[in-house]
Amino acid sequence: MTVVGPFGLSVRDHALEADVQAGLAAVESGLLDATKSGVPFITEAAQHLVRAGGKRFRPLLAMLAAQFGDPDTPGVVPAAVVVELTHLATLYHDDVMDEADVRRGVDSANTRWGNSVAVLTGDFLFARASHILADLGPEAVRIQAEAFERLVTGQILETAGPGDGRDPVEHYLDVMRGKTGSLIAVACRFGAMMAGADESAVDVLTQYGERLGVAFQLADDVLDIASDSHESGKTPGTDLREGIPTLPVLHLRAQAAADGKPEDLELVELLDGDLSDDARHAEVLRRLRAHPALDQARRDTVRYAEEARATLAPLPECYAKAALEEMCDAVVHRAG
Repeated sequence: MTVVGPFGLSVRDHALEADVQAGLAAVESGLLDATKSGVPFITEAAQHLVRAGGKRFRPLLAMLAAQFGDPDTPGVVPAAVVVELTHLATLYHDDVMDEADVRRGVDSANTRWGNSVAVLTGDFLFARASHILADLGPEAVRIQAEAFERLVTGQILETAGPGDGRDPVEHYLDVMRGKTGSLIAVACRFGAMMAGADESAVDVLTQYGERLGVAFQLADDVLDIASDSHESGKTPGTDLREGIPTLPVLHLRAQAAADGKPEDLELVELLDGDLSDDARHAEVLRRLRAHPALDQARRDTVRYAEEARATLAPLPECYAKAALEEMCDAVVHRAG
């Protein structure tokens, strides 16, 4: 048994291990090539988050999905590079929107160079992803465009908030399906499609990716409250400080509205106050970490991970399927 990937994924087959490791190494090389520019400053900014590391969650899923076809097909690695470049570009933009100071354990691009450079660097990465995508064919371009539309729509809906009468938790889960699930679904879809897997396997893996993507984001919501910066690679409570609704906070608000417990109402009042104050922010974090709403968010993470696992049932039993099932456990483990 060999451990590879971002979560200590156990691979029980030497051939699968070799394919996955070789694929991820090729993706890493492809990311560095794709972020080079004739302007040294652009190269430095574009490679800032590439060189900071990261889980490479999406490329890993693409490599595993490719096992249901021919993983050596030439389009697999470039497609995985496209998905990771798109993800990296969204991080540059997210950090500007969130005014984040830290990303992947280093200064965020907006902290180091300012918002304008961070936004334009994200745009540069989108352009490079599109350039690679053009060589993968019109179907790949269409799939990526649809996923990117869903991603941006999810971000806009998150910013706009739920409409009148809409349950905030259901609205949020819809946002997560678009904002996070769509691109992780594409990672699985591209891996299988480029490898020539049959259409039914491509469909199964796409559905798996979306559900796993939601679980992955919900685990991040838990980490934003429950982890320290060493564990998560970014400042704890960043979403909290910026007033971004996350699942534990939404569950807290729902419980406070339903039960009217004084301690819950008091915590909501603290949340609605000025969380730029470090002492107030620390107090909210401390109380949320001990609140049942955090456990509810963990249970939701488990539910989506289990739905992802169940989706894989039609696939043939093999080491790659076992690895994808273990990814569900790994995502849940992140949420504690």
